[in-house]
Amino acid sequence: MKSAHSILEHVFGYDAFRGQQQAIIDTLIQGDDALVLMPTGGGKSLCYQIPALVRDGCGVVVSPLIALMQDQVDALKAAGVNAGFLNSSLSMEQASEIEQALLNGELELLYVAPERLIQPRCLNLLKRANISLFAIDEAHCVSQWGHDFRADYLQLSLLHEQFPHIPRVALTATADERTRQEIAQRLDLQNAAHFVSGFDRPNIQYRIELKDKPRQQLLQFLRDEQAGNAGVIYCLSRNKVEKTAEWLSDEGFNALPYHAGLPSELRAHHQQRFLREDGIIMVATIAFGMGIDKPDVRFVAHLDLPKSIEAYYQETGRAGRDGEAATALLLYGLEDVVKLGQMAAGSDGNEQFKRLERQRLEAMLGLCEITSCRRQTLLRYFGETLSEPCGNCDCCLQPPVTWDGSQVSQKLLSCVYRTGQRFGANHVVDVLRGSTNEKVMQFKHDQLSTYGIGRDLSVNEWRAVVRQLVARGYLRVDADAYGALCLTERCRALLRGEEQIQLRKTPAKASAVGTRSRTVEIDEQDVPLWNALRACRKRLAEEFGVPPYVVFHDATLREMVQQRPMSERTLLKISGVGDSKMERFGNAFLDVIRNHEYPE
Repeated sequence: MKSAHSILEHVFGYDAFRGQQQAIIDTLIQGDDALVLMPTGGGKSLCYQIPALVRDGCGVVVSPLIALMQDQVDALKAAGVNAGFLNSSLSMEQASEIEQALLNGELELLYVAPERLIQPRCLNLLKRANISLFAIDEAHCVSQWGHDFRADYLQLSLLHEQFPHIPRVALTATADERTRQEIAQRLDLQNAAHFVSGFDRPNIQYRIELKDKPRQQLLQFLRDEQAGNAGVIYCLSRNKVEKTAEWLSDEGFNALPYHAGLPSELRAHHQQRFLREDGIIMVATIAFGMGIDKPDVRFVAHLDLPKSIEAYYQETGRAGRDGEAATALLLYGLEDVVKLGQMAAGSDGNEQFKRLERQRLEAMLGLCEITSCRRQTLLRYFGETLSEPCGNCDCCLQPPVTWDGSQVSQKLLSCVYRTGQRFGANHVVDVLRGSTNEKVMQFKHDQLSTYGIGRDLSVNEWRAVVRQLVARGYLRVDADAYGALCLTERCRALLRGEEQIQLRKTPAKASAVGTRSRTVEIDEQDVPLWNALRACRKRLAEEFGVPPYVVFHDATLREMVQQRPMSERTLLKISGVGDSKMERFGNAFLDVIRNHEYPE
């Protein structure tokens, strides 16, 4: 039996475990179960890959990511691991070959889609094979209260029933305490060891802005900060995805659309281009992204409000998996709250589900409207404490100006009450500002005592007050009544003058936060060698038909630039260079380094 550390060094090319990796790996090697919560980019895959290689037999990985299995298997093969997958993309002959390899004991890791695994034929196959462990990836998909529920995951408790002596590990990057409990209960992992790593991704800069000509805001962000970088832009609707991708293409960006309504072949083609080419921007709905292994995504932008903090955390976590600086930009407006509220109200869930969805949406809006460190609030949501402000979010880098909004809040709450709690923000603001439009006159709201008492604030300033009062729980948006504003019990003390409130001041114009470079920093004199190594990587990736990061990550190339290894022995000391990659790719990179003309 090989040691875990030997496999880490010689197969994967790393000299030390990170965080809780070794404890998780030891647990599985000993035959015990585990539930692992680890942020994106934290090294989850090694937690089941290494035990599968140490233990006798083949590790079975249950994953919903059919479109990505090929790349995951290619990456393992590049590291010298005999891996395969079973999903609907294979022909009968191809699937039969994989099944026979499993029965012959030739496979070390096998990826299986959940809908295939739960079929009697597949279960019978696994019972005839020698299985070392089961890894259930993206385990939050089992939670009916979570943001990415998959019905097939509900049946995965059968692994415990039919394979009681084989260790199981469930892994996810996103789960609050409630979702963790549900994962443990539904997968029969109540007695498993729980490993919860920190949620903090300090390399990601969180920035949240009010929508104010969002296309111009996005264009400025892309041109000023992200020129040539790969990124993901999330939109709420398929129509907006397609229009945004088309507009960005017209503006000179390499932008591709991705949503569930596109033909599967086109989705797969766009995903392959994103993974294998440099500088691609994917404009997508939430149908895109889970399990994306591309390490050099430099930004994630949201053009609409995510429906929960869990969704926001997971989607932004797709940036900066390599540990380099990355940016998460969110543009939002009150109309997003109304739209998401209506979607939740119209869902097939029961009243408890709808209530939880509203609570999640309110928490997300609260994150947008806070005036303190966003990272502290984000981590607190997941039960983690950050003792000091992070210094790498917009609220830390450019602290917002606050003002005493007690009196204007009373005016707004009073106007909501006097108009009958039946109207949305636009109408209430019109009444406050003394509008003479048809709707105000039709309902005779020009005769109310609150009519015209808010002319001193602009429409945008009043809308900011509405958002902040909703975010802090003094108002709620009734999705069943077309976004009508309603008072909550909490507003009583504020209305009576027994409570004061500080509000965020609306900036005259959204300004870019001072930010460090978003690209990998290479000394000027080393840029030619860096470019030569990247060109070598691209050539090898095309030759082997894999994404460039499967050959080597940027971090590995940067270390080559710094260390300039001239022999196989010294190249093997570079992080990410294992024995198999040394044999496959090493000489090509050594030739580049040896033959490069270095400045005097």
